[in-house]
Amino acid sequence: MEAFSDGVFAFAMTLLVLGLRDPTVGATGSLLQGLFGEWPAFLAFGISFTTILVMWMNHHNLFTYVNRIDGPFMLLNGLLLLAATLIPFTTSLVADHIQSADSGTAAEVYSGTFLSWLWLGICSGQYAIRHPGVLASSVSDAEIKTTTRQFIFGPMLYVVAFIAAFFSGIASLAIILLVLAIYAFFAAITTIGGGQSKMFRVDLGSSLKRTVFPAH
Repeated sequence: MEAFSDGVFAFAMTLLVLGLRDPTVGATGSLLQGLFGEWPAFLAFGISFTTILVMWMNHHNLFTYVNRIDGPFMLLNGLLLLAATLIPFTTSLVADHIQSADSGTAAEVYSGTFLSWLWLGICSGQYAIRHPGVLASSVSDAEIKTTTRQFIFGPMLYVVAFIAAFFSGIASLAIILLVLAIYAFFAAITTIGGGQSKMFRVDLGSSLKRTVFPAH
């Protein structure tokens, strides 16, 4: 199941590039002007690609500690992948409409997709914890408790981004970008610093921490 999931993540990341286009087609300005004019597409592409990358890393880390896969866990994983496949569409949506009167609606859909993905990731992790045999016995109770306490951070930030979209699409996008920048920074530190001591990892939901959950 992990190999199948990896393929879905990779396909979703690849599809993101279809939202980028040659800005000189049908335009009269220079290429440089056109590229600057396409900043919403490049920004949305960067946010979505990096988000999927970090989420994929955490999904892979989760399966490192999964001992057994049952039907409900497969269903949760399938819903997680469903959210992943929506991201190329929502990325194009926010890139096309972030400067229009519909920017709020586009940002609501965009941030809402990320929020849904995060909650599905939480559900997957909680299911693994609460059902004996799914999570490997090597995961300690202390690590589980620490993760559970810390995981409130991610959902709160994405809820803020979702609510902000009702007032300003740009503000919602800025919140998502800020959160992503913070956790990408911590992820880079973890990787450069020698990486993964036991269960030490980063996700979009809880800063630099010990976790067995995927971010989204």
